[in-house]
Amino acid sequence: MFALQKSNKKVSSRVQIAIKGARDGILLLPNNQYRMVLAISSINFELKSEAEQDALIDTYQSFLNSLGCNVQILVRIREMDMDKYINEFTSRMQHEKEPIYKEQLKNYTAFVRSLIKTNKILARHFYIVIPQDSKDEDFDAIKEHLHLNADIIAKGLSRMGMHSTALTSLEVLDLFYSFYNPGQAKRQPITNQTLELLHRSYL
Repeated sequence: MFALQKSNKKVSSRVQIAIKGARDGILLLPNNQYRMVLAISSINFELKSEAEQDALIDTYQSFLNSLGCNVQILVRIREMDMDKYINEFTSRMQHEKEPIYKEQLKNYTAFVRSLIKTNKILARHFYIVIPQDSKDEDFDAIKEHLHLNADIIAKGLSRMGMHSTALTSLEVLDLFYSFYNPGQAKRQPITNQTLELLHRSYL
């Protein structure tokens, strides 16, 4: 219920980030503004040959020039939740019957625990945010336009060997939630039930 409690502070974090909610994977903002967020896969540019790098740069330039809308490119570096990772191996170790495999799981779990004591395990996530500002209140028309732009972007990225996936309503809200409340997001992740309650409270 923490996510549903309206803040008594003069300026709550919800007001600061100005989010009305999310519907069908589309972020709803004040003043008839909408955003769609695509999660983008990455490629290892440094491992490419010089010719491949030049080809990628040319393709990327063509991709940017072909866009019919503004986009925001977001790169997020986030600490991985290693507790969950370790718990999975601990559970496997408890159910493993072969002594040799059980010992290997034990040693690997101990290695990971020692590693994260002195090092943070980081993961990079890449997103493209597609905007849509419209005086038209027909949400279906707005959604169709955003999906059309998303399809164009996805095809452009695919030419560089990259894949894109549109975030769901839950995922896009969780993205902001984890930005502003990283500790809370780890302890109490947002759920579909919370999303439904948010819709009832604010939309």
